[in-house]
Amino acid sequence: MRNLRLAGIICLLTVLSWSQVSRAQTPEDKTAKYLESVRHQPGLLLAFLQQMPKGGDLHVHLSGAIYAESFIDWASESALCVDRSTSKLIHAACDSCEPYKNKPSVRCSYQDHVLYNQLVDAWSMRNWHREEESGHDHFFATFEKFGPAMEKHVGDAFAEVASRAAADHLQYVEVMNTADGGQAAILGTKTGWGDDFGKFRDKLLAGGMSDVVASVRSQLDSDEARKKEVLHCGTAQAAPGCEVTLHYLYQVLRGLPREQVFAQILLGFELSKADPRFVGFNLVMPEDYYVPMHDFDLHMRIIEALHKFYPAAHVSLHADELWMGLVPPEGLRFHIRESIERSGAERIGHGVTVMSEDDPIGLLREMAKKNVLVEICLTSNDTILGVSGDRHPLPMYMKYGVPVALATDDQGVSRSDMTHEYLRAVETFGLSYAELKRMARESLEHSFIPGDSLWSDGRELRRAPACKEDEASGDRISGKCQKLIGASERARVQWQLERAFGEFEKKF
Repeated sequence: MRNLRLAGIICLLTVLSWSQVSRAQTPEDKTAKYLESVRHQPGLLLAFLQQMPKGGDLHVHLSGAIYAESFIDWASESALCVDRSTSKLIHAACDSCEPYKNKPSVRCSYQDHVLYNQLVDAWSMRNWHREEESGHDHFFATFEKFGPAMEKHVGDAFAEVASRAAADHLQYVEVMNTADGGQAAILGTKTGWGDDFGKFRDKLLAGGMSDVVASVRSQLDSDEARKKEVLHCGTAQAAPGCEVTLHYLYQVLRGLPREQVFAQILLGFELSKADPRFVGFNLVMPEDYYVPMHDFDLHMRIIEALHKFYPAAHVSLHADELWMGLVPPEGLRFHIRESIERSGAERIGHGVTVMSEDDPIGLLREMAKKNVLVEICLTSNDTILGVSGDRHPLPMYMKYGVPVALATDDQGVSRSDMTHEYLRAVETFGLSYAELKRMARESLEHSFIPGDSLWSDGRELRRAPACKEDEASGDRISGKCQKLIGASERARVQWQLERAFGEFEKKF
């Protein structure tokens, strides 16, 4: 009897002990434990990551974000033809739909599955084979093929980006777009090159740059109105994409002549000053092309000089979207450091060859000290550069405390989305729930959304005093926290993420 009592006491103590451990586990702990339980079950892992809140996507090219199927629809609406031999859209009198005709209407593809599949494959990475063609060349060739389909459909493109972001449980997207349709480049050519950057700026401003700014803002009004129309925003049938905040980075085409690049960089600064919807700018086009490589130092000097006139402007730069063999070794040694130290870049896009830069460990430590975030584009780096797995520098950035956030880059062309970027990160690098959650928070902390942050410490992500005691999963928040969120767009979007995490973690 005595032994039975003792056994009963031990059993009771064990139950109480496990009960206390269970009570001590937070919803976040239970969610992290669930991720570990499904880490090697691809279907359940995908379902988990699909529902997980992901914060912001900071590296999105508008035209590259659109799936080929949408371009086919828009090209049909615009009555465009397609050259069967090149898959390029053209403005012309279209041939009839017979298979032997070379320039049929894009509409013909709806009844011609061979043509339809040809366009999807030519305008994206679908069915691309690494053994047969360079991923780099196939990827960048897509843009000139489907480009005309974007004409008069920018608002529709915004709607698609917002809708897919909502489906991926993102709260925010920064969209890169050359929003002026080349007006600044034309003005640069008309004005002519000037070695004195200050005087060249003055000539551009006096020569009509303000008109370009006004034109861009007016067009954006129209495009955003179209986005709201497509998504039924403000109505009872409003789509989830209406809740996603979009801001814009002006996209400078760095492969153009120097006077055109200068004018576009200036427009990027001017738009950031004139319109809060434009939160910065970036330089795009393949980094390995002749002009971007040859003029890299010039571009950095232009940004450095103009930044002095616009000290509050934000800059995020593509740097080291390169790999050994794509350019000579010396071309891999300085792009990230120059972007940070000369141009004042607050974020780096890609950063794939960081370990080939001069003094890479010192550079990583500098990036961590300056709190420069790297926009990590895993799918893009794999398909374009062939860099994946152990060759990718993501673990190195994390090892040295450099903030990172996952990004889609060109999800339409790559046939991916943010959920699959997270899936690739977990399956390749074994990331924990805590690491994924930090990346999502970092994406908003390092965004260019205006306003004060929800976090008092951008490095440790400690909650600001006004909201320190508030439960993100609760129905009520304090007056101080409401005041912060009401006065700051940044804090509002960050609080949306925290609320989303609270609701997500309740499920586990």
